[in-house]
Amino acid sequence: MTCFTKKPLPKGDDLQTQAIIIREPKTIELGALALDAPGPADLVVDVAYSGISTGTERLFWSGEMPPFPGMGYPLVPGYESAGRVVDAGADARGRIGEYVFVPGAACFGLVRGLFGATAARLVVPAARVVPVAESMGEQAALLALAATALHASANGAAQPDLIIGHGVVGRLLARIAVLSGANPVVWETNPARHAGALGYQVCAPADDPRRAYKTIYDASGDSSILDTLIQRLAPGGEIVLAGFYAKLSFAFAPAFMREARLRIAAQWQPADLKALMGLITSGALSLDGLITHHAKPSDAGDAYRTAFETSSCLKMIIDWSQA
Repeated sequence: MTCFTKKPLPKGDDLQTQAIIIREPKTIELGALALDAPGPADLVVDVAYSGISTGTERLFWSGEMPPFPGMGYPLVPGYESAGRVVDAGADARGRIGEYVFVPGAACFGLVRGLFGATAARLVVPAARVVPVAESMGEQAALLALAATALHASANGAAQPDLIIGHGVVGRLLARIAVLSGANPVVWETNPARHAGALGYQVCAPADDPRRAYKTIYDASGDSSILDTLIQRLAPGGEIVLAGFYAKLSFAFAPAFMREARLRIAAQWQPADLKALMGLITSGALSLDGLITHHAKPSDAGDAYRTAFETSSCLKMIIDWSQA
């Protein structure tokens, strides 16, 4: 058990943080920001680890994000943070000392938080913050992606026969499918990402002759992929979009011939996270082997470029623990 000693924190206008700020497309920096004063039901969290999303954050960074509620620059990105509650409003004092997962925050005054968790310190409503085992350490930053994968295949949805992409979400989709008794194939065009399969097959699309998949889950985020997937779909089959896309289009005739169905997997819900924690706590679902790179906050520019441009990088973690 870790001993935690409460320390006095500055209040109101004196409460500040270091944060990753995207000033404009492809302009990223570490900067100081004032934090909003915590309300009665808010927590103050000192972040230990935050992950870089190669889906939504890539679009914010590149300037390709389509119109989105709250979109604009400058912004603090991120929805994959974990850390410790160090202070709280009057109604949430009992949570001081918890190790928690934070799926985002909006606490930086006029600087937008989309989704606002990549900072050394956050002020966030207690209801949004999920207590997790401290033994999870940096892996707690993976919970948003794991809950996203679980949400895509939850509530009676068919498990995938084919998964596109062997990144973090693709691997999690495959691990969850195997737990459910499925035997998915995963397509991955990058040979460097073929390793790491746990109970399923990974191959290049060109090496897979099958053309009658009933259920295909796309985790690549490739906006041009639908025509390829429709050609591999069985009649009446379903394509599940589990990535994030700027814009999608497809040829209608092949989809019409197959009576294809498209389903968009939206944002995970609290019930998904609860179910996920049960799988992790029981040991049924492992998050091992998904974090490949680490960086200091001061090296944020290089870290984001590595996360977006280096094929061997599955998940980049910003380590705030010494900040």
